[in-house]
Order: sequence, then C-alpha cells, then structure tokens
Amino acid sequence: MSLNLIDITLTYPDGDNRLTALDKVGLEVPRGSLTAVVGPSGSGKSSLLAVAATLITPDAGTVVIDGTSTTGLRRSELTDLRRSTIGIVFQQPNLIASLTAVEQLQVMAHIDGRKPGAARGRAMELLDAVGLAEVAGRRPHQLSGGQRQRVGIARALMNDPTVLLVDEPTSALDHERGAAVLDLIGRLTHQRSSATVLVTHDRAHLAVADQVVEVHDGRLLLPATARGFG
Repeated sequence: MSLNLIDITLTYPDGDNRLTALDKVGLEVPRGSLTAVVGPSGSGKSSLLAVAATLITPDAGTVVIDGTSTTGLRRSELTDLRRSTIGIVFQQPNLIASLTAVEQLQVMAHIDGRKPGAARGRAMELLDAVGLAEVAGRRPHQLSGGQRQRVGIARALMNDPTVLLVDEPTSALDHERGAAVLDLIGRLTHQRSSATVLVTHDRAHLAVADQVVEVHDGRLLLPATARGFG
C-alpha cells in the first residue's frame, strides 16, 4: 500500500463554529492504481487532496505513505517526504515562462539538490513518455494547453514519486484533449507503479480509473461506479 488515509477528520473555523471539510474519511490507494475522486464543488475533494499531499494536517486521523505515518513529523520532515515520494499535478500547470519544457523538469532536480544538467536525461525520458520529446526546447507560450498540462505531469514525475496527486487536470481543456490527458495519467500510473489520486469533474472518462469514489459533505460515499456514475 502506498497511500492510506485512515479516519481523516478536517475542520476549518467558521465564525464561532467549525466547518467540517472531511468527516472520518478512509481511503486506500495501492501502487499501480488510479483512484478518481468526484463530487460537487465544496464537497471536500480539494481538502482530501491537500491532506494526502501533507500540505494540511488533519484534526484527527492518520496519513500513511509507503508505510510511513506522517503523524508527528516535523515540518522539515514533511517537506523531505513530499520531495522524495509525492508528485503533484496542479489544475493549472503554472510553468515558468522563461524556461523550456525540458528546463521545467530540470529545475525540479535542482530543488532536490541535484544539478539540473545531470538530470537532463531523466527529463528527456519523461517528456518522451508524455509525447513531448520533439518540443523539449519550446517555452510555455509556444505550447498548446494540452501540451502545457502534459509538461506539468512529466514535471510531477521527475523525482520518481510513489504517490501522484492530480487536481482537475482537464478543467481548461476541451473534451478531446481532456480525454487524452486522463488516458496519459492512467497509462503512466500503471507503467510507473504510482499510487494516483485524481480529483476530477469530468465523469465522461472515469473508465481510466481503477476505483471511483465520491465525496459529499465531507464524507466518502460508496464507489461512484456503484452509484451509476461510471
């Protein structure tokens, strides 16, 4: 098991009270599998992803990544854990305008303490895996929306994470490009044996997922496929 959320409860201040974002949520995501998380806006999907990424500490419950419980870890230890085991694909790729596609990936190696030049081979391998080797030298303004999103996916894989967290990757793409991006995420999940959690509003392509769950009012419901969504 690569990612295990156990009885996660998360609340936020709401005036004199507290608003429950996640209510005793449990989720297991094995390596080499993709779990899609669906649900209406404000249901708790983004909160679930933030907790899984160790960006937010829950009020109660445990996050276990590769057999390591994050409970009680210092901030520096959580940062090291994210850097070494977690890849995050954001809703907007937020690429650096002055960097080429391959440099976007190389800078991740620099953050991890490795020389960007030494990581070029790894970066080119990943760009090839997402079908972008031929545009490695182009900057973001020279790429289509789908290509920029694929650069973001490759960047998230640069440090070979065991957990891949993906936030609404098709929100800015048309139907065809969105389907291609989701298919790519599914293929890379299985090829690279990552435990992938995909938050998506796009129910049209849920067949790419090994497991589909729905979040509603902070609770994890029955698999969405069993409820007629898949």
